[in-house]
Amino acid sequence: MRLDKKYFVWLLPILWMGVIFLFSSQPYDRQDIKPVMNKIIDLSFMERYVSWISFTYANSEVSVQAIGIDRFIEFFIRKGAHFTVFFILMILFYIALSRTNRLKLKANLIVSLLLSIAYAVMDEFHQGFTPNRTPYIGDVVIDGSGACVAGILIYIILKRKRKVHDY
Repeated sequence: MRLDKKYFVWLLPILWMGVIFLFSSQPYDRQDIKPVMNKIIDLSFMERYVSWISFTYANSEVSVQAIGIDRFIEFFIRKGAHFTVFFILMILFYIALSRTNRLKLKANLIVSLLLSIAYAVMDEFHQGFTPNRTPYIGDVVIDGSGACVAGILIYIILKRKRKVHDY
């Protein structure tokens, strides 16, 4: 039985899930970017601009006063990475689905979103088995938000493209 070439597009989301898996398999201390940030730039100048920000995330206070400017900036970089990798995963799922089935735009978007969120849940579960890492539902919300934004952008872009072609 020969595999149709069009299904090779599924390697994109599968490989990207592998990248996500590798990163979530690393203990926190291997992903600590504070030493690199501190060598490159003195972040203390930012304190006066962000010192008013304070909130609780995963039962811990996130503020410059509570964790210092380097950990504060790192927090946003790490959460931005969560958002970004699942933004990309959503796009890759959409590409693979749209090229290998005859579903309509909205159906492909919904299935892509559900697959992205399902993988986010599995990724957080997996982190529970990684030293110095803890699963947290808030990260799934951030991951899902990245996927949702990607889906909205895909929808807007494709709807605009169709309007242009309709004229």
